Amino acid sequence: MEPIIITLGWIGIYSPMALGAIGSIIGCARAGQAACGALLDVDGGYGRFIGVAAMPSSQTIYGIVVMFSLNRPVTLESGPGLFGVGVLAGLALLWSGRLQGDACASAIHVSKSKPEIFGLSLAPAAIVEGFAVFAFIFALVISAGIPGGAG
Repeated sequence: MEPIIITLGWIGIYSPMALGAIGSIIGCARAGQAACGALLDVDGGYGRFIGVAAMPSSQTIYGIVVMFSLNRPVTLESGPGLFGVGVLAGLALLWSGRLQGDACASAIHVSKSKPEIFGLSLAPAAIVEGFAVFAFIFALVISAGIPGGAG
């Protein structure tokens, strides 16, 4: 049983970065595809579409920071906590990155027809980002209570 718990602990340490990166990849790809399509339909303002397509990349950054906050010796006492916090935070980051990409794609689609609502159309993407920040903060706070950490 000990090797399984140790393995799960290591999975937990690296999950936030890996899963956050997967969410960012999917989200940026979906929004990027919408941005590329919009470039064919508009005569200017290209930079804002490309910038919006990069919004889901923040989940990777959050995942890296959580990974570093979880990084500690993996023991029988720390393994379950590392696994639980790491995997759950990673899944939250994955889904927020993916769904933020959808929200960004929608913002790009609507603002190519009505450029005056560009800023307002980003509100759903910003709300999804807020949930990623909640998961990020939760993981940082909870990680302090896992045995073997710096605090």
